[in-house]
Amino acid sequence: MVNEVKKHKKKSARRDLAKLGFSLLILFLLNYLGSFVFHRFDLTSEKRYTLSPQSKKIAENIEGIAFFRVYLEGNKLPAGMVRLRDETKEMLDEFRAYSGGKIQYEFIDPSANPNQDERQAFYKQLYKDGLSPIDLKVEESSGNSELMLFPGAILSYRGQEMAMDILQTPGALTQADINYSIEELEYDIDNAIHKLSIAYKPSIAFIQGQGELDSIQTASAAKTLGEYYHVRTVLIYHRSGSLLDSAGNVRYKAIVIAKPDSVFSEADKLSIDQYIMHGGKVFWLIDPVYTSFDSLALNGRTIAFPNDMNLEDILFQYGVRLNNNVILDFQCSGIPINAAPQGEQPQWELGQWFYKPLIGPTGKSPIVKNLNLVEFNMASTLDTIKVPGIKKTILLATSKYTKLESTPGRISTSIAHLHLDESQFKKSFLPVAVLLEGKFTSLYKGRIPHPYDTARKFNFKAESGPTAMIVVSDGDVIRNETEFNGRMALPLGQDKYTKELYSNKDFILNSMNYLCGDSSLLAVRGRELQVRLLDDKKVRLQKTQWQVINLAIPILLIILLGVAFAAIRKAKYAK
Repeated sequence: MVNEVKKHKKKSARRDLAKLGFSLLILFLLNYLGSFVFHRFDLTSEKRYTLSPQSKKIAENIEGIAFFRVYLEGNKLPAGMVRLRDETKEMLDEFRAYSGGKIQYEFIDPSANPNQDERQAFYKQLYKDGLSPIDLKVEESSGNSELMLFPGAILSYRGQEMAMDILQTPGALTQADINYSIEELEYDIDNAIHKLSIAYKPSIAFIQGQGELDSIQTASAAKTLGEYYHVRTVLIYHRSGSLLDSAGNVRYKAIVIAKPDSVFSEADKLSIDQYIMHGGKVFWLIDPVYTSFDSLALNGRTIAFPNDMNLEDILFQYGVRLNNNVILDFQCSGIPINAAPQGEQPQWELGQWFYKPLIGPTGKSPIVKNLNLVEFNMASTLDTIKVPGIKKTILLATSKYTKLESTPGRISTSIAHLHLDESQFKKSFLPVAVLLEGKFTSLYKGRIPHPYDTARKFNFKAESGPTAMIVVSDGDVIRNETEFNGRMALPLGQDKYTKELYSNKDFILNSMNYLCGDSSLLAVRGRELQVRLLDDKKVRLQKTQWQVINLAIPILLIILLGVAFAAIRKAKYAK
């Protein structure tokens, strides 16, 4: 009997060992086969951790090592920054996986050095490298202390380095700002790698000759666009060959017409028209109404009157009419006003400046998807005209609470002292920017203006192939504010008085990327990630209830399992 038991045990042991060996073999084979198949599972509803096809392509095409030094580390990081850090790490892990390990990263605490002098020197170097600092106050048991953050990264790739902002709204740590920064992470990483990978930059041109914005006023836009394109300045005043070469080919991928204030001659219009007919793209930023900002600043009032630049017929031909009115919007920026009674020492405070509307995106175009508010100034509305073969997409529109003033009309800063409410703004969602796409017909079809009396001279075309243009009814969208008597340009979109940073730069860059065919990055930027925030009211009302549930239920489950296990053992061994 004893021998039989021993034999049975040995047989069972051999069978268990065989099962273990077979299981290990299966595991080995599965791992071996898995090395030839790469797939990552994302169980989130919005596919938060799944890279877009464009991002995967960029990651797979990395040449050499792309190394990110991320300065989002430390024991005292606020909760929002901790979340942004974790999301950044997870996104970089995704890029590293699809790049085959060619994307690497390191998280660094910029405040880790205990030596104050060395720490300050490191801060200065990071600032010099292009990272923007944030100075935060941190509550500790011993009192409040200051924490210097550099929420960004420096990418080293192909012998070059560039700074990359991770926090998109410097100084703002609200849930919405953190979520927006997380939404932009994939685009930011793609964009940084793309910038350092560009082997050839196409040329674009800012047109001059009709009183357009000068180089200081467009410095911020030119700098931003210069990361993707060779930015030129071209004088077209009575010069037909400035945009096309002798063979009729376009010299520039796109041109920008930024806030002209003088009349366009027929020769100038013909140059632009034929540039479009030969496939060129145009970004029109036009003020149909003229106002003197100098007069407004000095006297507190000015007159707005129609600005006739002889562009009505050519824009109408392409499908747009700019209106001679001025927009007032309840959703607006502010200007300093003196709140002190007359004769007393001035007391400056910020008042609503309805003539400086904050315009929101409309529709699902990749140009404006996920775009924040864009700051306009003395803007007008536009209408689209039915033109066969032309597709029109409204990009930006006013808020729900808008009103219009006709021109000529008086504009005064005294309106900022009035306490107007929404009920006085009875119009809604008026268009101010439109994308036109299709095959355009020349304004000069069947007629060539003097002195161009022969089509052979400049390879005249009456109709274009597929092309596109964007028309904005305000030239100030691309104008950056200046300081020190116009010698220093502020970032495009930064309000001079409120210091708020609006999305003007993103709108200009997205528009030019779209016109120039660089729409792959726009698809990445258009992703939306849902932030699942707790309901503050429910948290306050149900806090105790959920604390009791979370503490009591696990304890009750353990007790019930213990009782059930004891009952089962008792029933088993009682037999």
